[in-house]
Amino acid sequence: MSEIEHGNIQRNNITTEIKTSFLNYAMSVITARALPDVRDGLKPVHRRILYGMQELGNTSDKPYKKSARIVGDVMGKYHPHGDSSIYDAMVRMAQDFSYRYMLVDGHGNFGSVDGDGAAAMRYTESRMSKIAMEMLRDINKDTIDYEPNYDGSEHEPKVLPSRYPNLLVNGTSGIAVGMATNIPPHQLGETIDAVLALSENPAITTEELMEIMPGPDFPTGGLIMGRSGIRRAYETGRGSIIIRAKVEIEQSSNGKETILIHELPYQVNKAKLIEKIAELVRDKKIDGITKLNDESDRRGMRVVIEVRRDANANVVLNNLFKQTAMQSSFGVNMLALVDGQPKILSLKEALYHYLEHQKVVITRRTAFELRKAEERAHILEGLRIALDHIDEIIAIIRGSRSGDEAKPVLMERFTLSERQAQAILDMRLVRLSGLEREKIEAEYQELQRLIAELKAILADETKIVEIIRKEMLEIKERYNDKRRTEITAGGLEMIEDEDLIPRENSVLTLTHNGYIKRLAANTYRSQKRGGRGVQGMGTNEDDFVEHLLFTSTHDTILFFTSKGKVFRAKGYEIPEFGRTAKGLPIVNLLNIEKDEKVTAMIRVESFDEDAYFIFTTKTGITKRTPVSQFANIRTNGLIAISLREDDDLISVRLTDGKKQIIIGTQDGMLVRFQEEDIRSMGRTAAGVRGIKLRDGDYVVGMEIIEPGQEILVVTEKGYGKRTPEQEYRLQSRGGVGLKTMQITEKNGKMCAVKAVDGTEDIMLITINGMLIRMDVQDISVIGRSTQGVRLIRLAEEEYVATVAKVEKDIVDDEDIEENE
Repeated sequence: MSEIEHGNIQRNNITTEIKTSFLNYAMSVITARALPDVRDGLKPVHRRILYGMQELGNTSDKPYKKSARIVGDVMGKYHPHGDSSIYDAMVRMAQDFSYRYMLVDGHGNFGSVDGDGAAAMRYTESRMSKIAMEMLRDINKDTIDYEPNYDGSEHEPKVLPSRYPNLLVNGTSGIAVGMATNIPPHQLGETIDAVLALSENPAITTEELMEIMPGPDFPTGGLIMGRSGIRRAYETGRGSIIIRAKVEIEQSSNGKETILIHELPYQVNKAKLIEKIAELVRDKKIDGITKLNDESDRRGMRVVIEVRRDANANVVLNNLFKQTAMQSSFGVNMLALVDGQPKILSLKEALYHYLEHQKVVITRRTAFELRKAEERAHILEGLRIALDHIDEIIAIIRGSRSGDEAKPVLMERFTLSERQAQAILDMRLVRLSGLEREKIEAEYQELQRLIAELKAILADETKIVEIIRKEMLEIKERYNDKRRTEITAGGLEMIEDEDLIPRENSVLTLTHNGYIKRLAANTYRSQKRGGRGVQGMGTNEDDFVEHLLFTSTHDTILFFTSKGKVFRAKGYEIPEFGRTAKGLPIVNLLNIEKDEKVTAMIRVESFDEDAYFIFTTKTGITKRTPVSQFANIRTNGLIAISLREDDDLISVRLTDGKKQIIIGTQDGMLVRFQEEDIRSMGRTAAGVRGIKLRDGDYVVGMEIIEPGQEILVVTEKGYGKRTPEQEYRLQSRGGVGLKTMQITEKNGKMCAVKAVDGTEDIMLITINGMLIRMDVQDISVIGRSTQGVRLIRLAEEEYVATVAKVEKDIVDDEDIEENE
């Protein structure tokens, strides 16, 4: 109690204390440990190592010093942390596979790309590399600010002059609290050229910068796959870059192929990679590899993978890219400290902040040189006065008892400053010679010209920029080298499973109750009109096939649901089952809700900017949206169209934006209009009216119609017909349309409308899962207002559920034998 009374114990809320303490710790890690400064691209530990080596005289033109001595000096003066953290940082700065341009010149074992650690610091020796000298050039000319070290006994620089853009040239990585940085290295000449381009044109775009600086340049080489990830990273500060090993395939005289690895992606451990490949071969996850050798030496990397004679080296290579670190992703996160605050930077912003730093460095250096020149000129002015009155000055000095007594007399007599008077008193007699007098005068005149020049530089920023340009070009000429990492022109991303899966035509079927499966396309054989069909799918009594899509294992399939959402899957991701199997519940494949139903499936070959999706709903609403808006679909789907509560999405088609659309209804009405009548809308838009419906009517289908095609309509009782498209005149969007079929008790309501050209087969699926496939040519061509002809004999209580167009060239092996 007495201690509390005397104020030795404070009462604090533990929540407040923890919050304050953790925030202080987090800010310390962010600003003083883990993140680089945008100006010199260095974290404090790297900056202290370089400055410590400079102060120790351990420069590139001096002998090596023991690494332990350097570490001890840095730890004692500037970095009060463990010696291992300092040495580890210094080791990385000396590794040619970690730094694009090494800042430490190491002598001894500094580790290897196989993950071998460096020798202990008592065994290795180090000094600054030549390019590291450019980081500290002009540091003694008042170009940067200093701050006290951890105990106030020394001063250390807040930032280095960094005469080249080290943040981008060498990159960096670090994990702070709640944030991380990962900046890739770049080629020195390209980066300098980008800085110079920005200095000439402040409005330069990222595209223009990428023409000069196309992308990262990793010390280990490799190939960057595509430019889209680079562009995204340069524009936003975040992006993902795919890097592949550089390989070649050799073929021997006996026909066997060999894969040779010459370069690996950045930060990939070669020994662990070889171990992983051996493990995959042992576990039979990769087939076709017979031998694996590491033949790397001081001349370069060479990993030899021999492929079995009957195996395809390209398939083996694709498997290696897919399952090993031979292809890896570098996640760019350009986070750096700007004015002491962490900030995500675009490429242009990073270059801008570096350029501004150089303007400050050159301005401060010029001001420093001006002060020195003016101080020297001031002294020379005094010496000139002394030489002009040397006899009188000698008499004053001789008549004085000491220099301190003579100084004020000189100052008063000749109007001199104290420094000028002291310089006269310190002047040697040899300066009285004629030659020395000329030297003083010549030096004074030269200083006057220099002072005028320095003042002109300080008064004109364009001259400062010109100096930056000149000096950076000198650095480029001295240290530039060839680019190591090749950038491919294609937009290839990560290896997809389809690279390892054969390309096959297939049929996707989706039942009313949500069971999906994939079958080989030749499961069904073509029959004549009126046939009984084959059993295409085993279903429950209350289930039937509702959607059928002919596609490829490599196609992208978009699934549109009754709630207007869209999901994405690849063809090969749909499980393959036998003809009579029920399939997989689609809820196990797509993240859809229980009361949500897939109402449309469509395959997309590419997400082209010039293509559109046309949507039609059950109540006659239609919408047009660019396909490009569906390029990135999350696992939980995206909104494709905003629907009213009483509406369903029933049809989606792919178009080039200049087609004609037909919409058919259950009561046999059809409208035809230009696609341009529908303005392009965003993903979440609701759409506009496509057809005006009568009471009780609803839309059964929407198609794109081409000139010369025919319109095929099918009823639920198995009747159908073809009608030339000329019989349907072009109308305006939103009308009631024209009659396309005579609806009677005999033929039933209309269930499908298709646009055909006579070269297709048609597949009809009943509610009991019965399928029949027929040539479109076998269906009669008759007028609009007719009942149609029988296409399929149906049992009682059975009706047509789905109609699909089928490519005619997809036939069964049995058909081929019959034709032969």
